Amino acid sequence: MFTRKSLIKLLIPLVIEQLLGVLVGMVDGVMVSAVSESAVSGVNLVDQINVLLINLFTALATGGSVVVAQFVGSGRKKSACEAANQLILVIGGLTVLIMAAALAGNRLILNLIFGNVSAPIMENARTYFYITALSFPFLGVYNACAALFRSMGNSKVSMNISLLMNGINIVGNAICIYGLRLGVEGVAIPTLISRIVAAVVPVIMLLNPGLQVHLPRPFTFRLHMPVVLKILGIGIPNGVENSMFQLGKLIVQRWVTRFGDYAIAANAAASAIVNFQWMVLSAVGVSFLTIVGQCSGAGKMEEAKAHIKRLLLIGKGITAGVVVIMIIFRYPIIGIYSNLSPETISIAATLIILHGIFCVLFWGESFSLPNAFRAANDVRFPMLVSVTSMWLCRIGLSYVLGILLNLGVIGIWLAMFADWGVRGVIFTYRYWKGKWCIHCQ
Repeated sequence: MFTRKSLIKLLIPLVIEQLLGVLVGMVDGVMVSAVSESAVSGVNLVDQINVLLINLFTALATGGSVVVAQFVGSGRKKSACEAANQLILVIGGLTVLIMAAALAGNRLILNLIFGNVSAPIMENARTYFYITALSFPFLGVYNACAALFRSMGNSKVSMNISLLMNGINIVGNAICIYGLRLGVEGVAIPTLISRIVAAVVPVIMLLNPGLQVHLPRPFTFRLHMPVVLKILGIGIPNGVENSMFQLGKLIVQRWVTRFGDYAIAANAAASAIVNFQWMVLSAVGVSFLTIVGQCSGAGKMEEAKAHIKRLLLIGKGITAGVVVIMIIFRYPIIGIYSNLSPETISIAATLIILHGIFCVLFWGESFSLPNAFRAANDVRFPMLVSVTSMWLCRIGLSYVLGILLNLGVIGIWLAMFADWGVRGVIFTYRYWKGKWCIHCQ
């Protein structure tokens, strides 16, 4: 079903899209660092919450894309279009509710999670959270539309839309921060505008009846529960897994705030930089949703297994090269952030080295491989393993290493790597045993 040419056509736009997302996140941090170190920290703290919510949107989009990909693989075009309609409807309604809750609970949410940070950091966080919360419905619709195009094997469209969105974001940041001299508002407002555009454009494109999967005219606002339940059957376990994972990161982030402003800023800078290390493996994981989804719909699981093994090896090889380059040039890379203290730079450099080593060893097996399971309807096992490992390793060990043993933010990151290792070993074992395949039969 997937030739070498079609795999390259699917994967390269996904890698570019991941690169764009990472670059914009990093550019946001670099530009806001021109304001102050407290602005960098405030934006990073809020992004921890935003990522929690974005992961929920992505999980639902994943559920929809798997269902659509399976329908496409089995040749059921009408059912695929109906599933696309229901995905947009569900994710649109949910994100509006989440936006309303975030706007109403802005101050309460931030005080509850990050109550012991300094006043300048908290003030920046409140402003950034309020503006970016307005973008949640548009971001949810964008994720759903991008997932639908990928489920057809067309990742170029989502890449182009991502390029448009991120281009608007970067240009807007430059104008608002350097031209208008705005603070964190200069990062948040362009983010809102870019996400609005990114939602509108693909919806218009999906109204084209000539597409393999398209939205009906007029759009149907009535829920079709059998299809909705099928989407939620994959999306909810994935959403629980992603949300619990990010919740664990938020708990750990609260502990990071105990270590002072140097640790908070180093954690923020390193977190943005190391995203480059796993972006190829992340793209491989996204491709599994399309590849394994269509193969499982067509009953060709041996082909799916071959693609999984090959793409993981290629992804790990490229990741190793990226990691070596980043470790060698870690100080110049960190140097793109202005107003960082020597203490902050030293901590960030150590985190980049450690992250690179463990990323090559475990990231693909921990996060890319479970997408293959989900695309074959094996969703509960990855959820249970991920949630259990997160609580025992990421949270439990973070407390032991970071606080009890006084290793600070480095101890927090070592606990994260232990979490990756546990997941990676378990998921690799399940892959080779083949139990994940039985759910698509």
